[in-house]
Amino acid sequence: MPKTFLKLSLAASAVALMAGSGWAQESSDPIKLTLHDWTGQLITTNLMGEVLKQAGYNVEYVQADYLAQFAGLESGDLHVAMEMWETTGRDAMDASTATGKTEVFGPTGMKAKEEWWYPSYMKEKCPGLPNWEALKDEACAEAFSTAETAPKGRYLGGPVTWGGFDDERVEALDLPFEVIHAGTDAALFAELESAYQRQAPIMLWIYAPHWAPAKYEGEWVEFPEYTAECYNDPAWGSNPDMAYDCGKPFGEIWKVGWAGVKDKWPGAYDAIKAFTIDNDEMGQMITEVDLDGKTVEQVTAEWMAANEGRWKAWIGQ
Repeated sequence: MPKTFLKLSLAASAVALMAGSGWAQESSDPIKLTLHDWTGQLITTNLMGEVLKQAGYNVEYVQADYLAQFAGLESGDLHVAMEMWETTGRDAMDASTATGKTEVFGPTGMKAKEEWWYPSYMKEKCPGLPNWEALKDEACAEAFSTAETAPKGRYLGGPVTWGGFDDERVEALDLPFEVIHAGTDAALFAELESAYQRQAPIMLWIYAPHWAPAKYEGEWVEFPEYTAECYNDPAWGSNPDMAYDCGKPFGEIWKVGWAGVKDKWPGAYDAIKAFTIDNDEMGQMITEVDLDGKTVEQVTAEWMAANEGRWKAWIGQ
């Protein structure tokens, strides 16, 4: 076969192959996935990124603020956020998708719970728990106090960037508590470990999926049940003048991103929408990183090896 004809034939075959895969018109620009400051989100994002790399995509991981990232997603400077929690991110997500510049890529498969949590040994000092109204009792609040907050109770919230409206909740429900925000996810759980070992008072933000609710014996506070009106209509609830007089919402953990992903990288868009993982899987991987000393990259690689058939289906292989 003449060399020129051979080259043309090979080129034609390559074009046909790409067209058949649906990737012929896809961009080689990097797909930018956002990284936040808790272990589970780092794992979820690395899983998605490594799957996309296996499909031949150029992937870039970008550190970004959980709520402020929407400016970058709307402009197309950032592309995919793998975890927006119904508990804390719903308002920001809805406001962003209303612009038409971002899109919800569907649920991750994980169910979110985030709320005030206390160890079971604290119940004898505040026997009305888990009912939130027990926290209004001055003796109960003082049982949760520290030197810096006494006589008010101390509530250890997540990093400020996580949102959650805990400061507003304390004010709206007139709780004699002071909100102190942990600087990082690691600091939050290090303080829990220290307090639990000493049987010291602690009330803090605990979330699931995570290893903490399984490792430590305790309960979530039962606040008035969340409704959208609670967050948006001050007249709702026990405080007629303030919003946030209820607990946090429970529900899905969503995938969200730039609305242009589906046109620029349609194959990646399909894979992102197909991605799913459950609480048990994620809880186990978080445990391996936070408690067993593995790296995010190690647990990602092990999951990829153990679930090859599953993730290959996401990318059509």
